[in-house]
Amino acid sequence: MKGVVVKSTGSWYLVRDESGTLYRARLRGKFKLKGMKVSNPLAVGDRVEFDVEDVEEKSAVIHKIEDRRNYIIRQSTHKSAHAHIIAANLDLALLVVTLVSPRTSFGFIDRFLVTAEAYDIPAMLIYNKTDMYDQDMERYQRQISHMYGQIGYNTLAVSALKNEGMEAVRQLIQGKTSLFSGHSGVGKSSIINQLVPDLALKTSEISSFSDKGVHTTTFAEMFEVDPETFIIDTPGIKELGIVDIPKNELSHFFPEMRERLNQCRFNNCTHTNEPGCAVVAAVRENRIALTRYESYLSMLQGEDNRK
Repeated sequence: MKGVVVKSTGSWYLVRDESGTLYRARLRGKFKLKGMKVSNPLAVGDRVEFDVEDVEEKSAVIHKIEDRRNYIIRQSTHKSAHAHIIAANLDLALLVVTLVSPRTSFGFIDRFLVTAEAYDIPAMLIYNKTDMYDQDMERYQRQISHMYGQIGYNTLAVSALKNEGMEAVRQLIQGKTSLFSGHSGVGKSSIINQLVPDLALKTSEISSFSDKGVHTTTFAEMFEVDPETFIIDTPGIKELGIVDIPKNELSHFFPEMRERLNQCRFNNCTHTNEPGCAVVAAVRENRIALTRYESYLSMLQGEDNRK
């Protein structure tokens, strides 16, 4: 049988088959993913093949993981040499950010966008808590939206608390599998609850089915909005370490740098202190945002600036 992983509890997985039936499943043996050092061989969104062990208990064994179209990955918080796959097979990655309470840093935003870019996942920013803005903050948010818009990233300003902007988000995710991510406290759950009013029922169904006698760790979960639309909710991410991007390729995942790669004097330009660097020149002329360039330097130098 074929299905999609909709929840992971570490050693057990919740899989929905093609008819919508849920199965508690475990992996058969150990899976190694093309030499990747990952803390989780299976992620929410993975498409798998499985055999039913017990029809009444709806238990199953997963024996094959299909090739991933893409995935979002981060450094593991528990194993520094390992990576953690947040979710797989995505149509859209939405980062929920806030300018107030808590403030999302440019470094965190840019690391998320670079990761999405590296794995060919369309990404977008959702600015939540606009109900807390004063006029200066509104102006600041428009400036940031313009900055990211110029390099191809659309933004939405919403207030989950007041149900403002939710219809635009609803249209955005229609017919897609969309990941919602961000720091704890930015309002991901509030936004998702506005989009799927009966989510509490869906959450209860999944929890009661998959958590029987199993000590769970909080991982991502997939929820059905309608038969064509799925949301993957992630626990709040405190840090987002870049994984498997060589330093000499990092600038390829900054759209505003990528379009200038052939304009530098040297083919192996790192865009730091080389003469004739088109990227540095663009930063000086305010054609590349300083905050973006600072994020690039931080990632290039491998600084622990993930928040």
